[in-house]
Amino acid sequence: MSIQPMVEKLPYWLREEGEYSEIVISTRVRLARNLSDTPFVQRASEEELSEVMERAREAFLRLERFENFFYMDALDPIERQFLVERRLMSPEFAKNGKNRGLAVGEDEKFGIMVNEEDHFRIFSIVPGFNPEEAHEIVDDIDNFLSRELEIAFDNDFGYLTACPTNVGTGMRISVLVHLPALVLTKEMDKVIRSLSQTGYFVRGLWGEGSRIQGNIFQISNQRTLGVKEEDIIENMKRMVKEVMDYELNAREILIKNARSQIEDKIWRAWGILKYARMLSSEEVINLSSAVRLGIGLGFITEISVLHLTRLLVLSLPAHLQLLVGREMEAEERDIKRAEFVRKTLGGKNDG
Repeated sequence: MSIQPMVEKLPYWLREEGEYSEIVISTRVRLARNLSDTPFVQRASEEELSEVMERAREAFLRLERFENFFYMDALDPIERQFLVERRLMSPEFAKNGKNRGLAVGEDEKFGIMVNEEDHFRIFSIVPGFNPEEAHEIVDDIDNFLSRELEIAFDNDFGYLTACPTNVGTGMRISVLVHLPALVLTKEMDKVIRSLSQTGYFVRGLWGEGSRIQGNIFQISNQRTLGVKEEDIIENMKRMVKEVMDYELNAREILIKNARSQIEDKIWRAWGILKYARMLSSEEVINLSSAVRLGIGLGFITEISVLHLTRLLVLSLPAHLQLLVGREMEAEERDIKRAEFVRKTLGGKNDG
């Protein structure tokens, strides 16, 4: 199946602003599941993994709202990177394509990674903060798979997974949050320590192993054993509300104590994005952080946080190359990216 139709339309999580989208970019809910009659991915033979792929694909064809199934080894590096940028799979999953697949639902409301760490990683990404919506979507897929295939489940431990940290519900909720004021007031390290002590992972934009860019953090629950899915959701809601309050308080402190410096930082970033002739993807991510803060503080009204998030994603390397229709060297990408950003923000495009 071709990846091009996906390039030409926006995923669900980029189509509309969700709740608290000024701070929470998106919510992702993931379920880890395995077949009861097949060894875990790390212990399975290539033949067994291939069989998992085909059994999964046959089942997905009967799934309502199923749209695409991609064999990883049939995709070129740019196409794989596109799916990573779209947040449909992890960078690690993209590296090894053999006997790995990705099912994608209508409007990219859900995806299923096949033969990642577990046989199935079912996930949904929704805009803003809405764990209930994302959970409802993955729960429907989970129920479907349980009817179609024999899923590994133990009455005492719950769903059996390759990694002990996923045993139980197998559910992980991840929120992507923008916390520039906590970083600027040097309070973020304290928040990270507190989150770690209360059972949450804090990672970069691309998840495990990725560094922090653009003051964007991915926060996920650690515990899945001995806790109900509903409780995981409620705990996450309380935690996100606390983190948002910390961020909003930090913004008030910045405006009170360093208004001129913050305004300067915001408008410098806006000017560079609007008029620069070359921009790397990292520059766009970092400059967008200041502009996003400016929108939240009411300084910038020419663009919404939703359109800024779209700009950030669509200007990433693989998106840019697939939109242009050809592979480009880094320098040409930086030129094309700057053109794209200027056009989006209304800056001049003439030389």
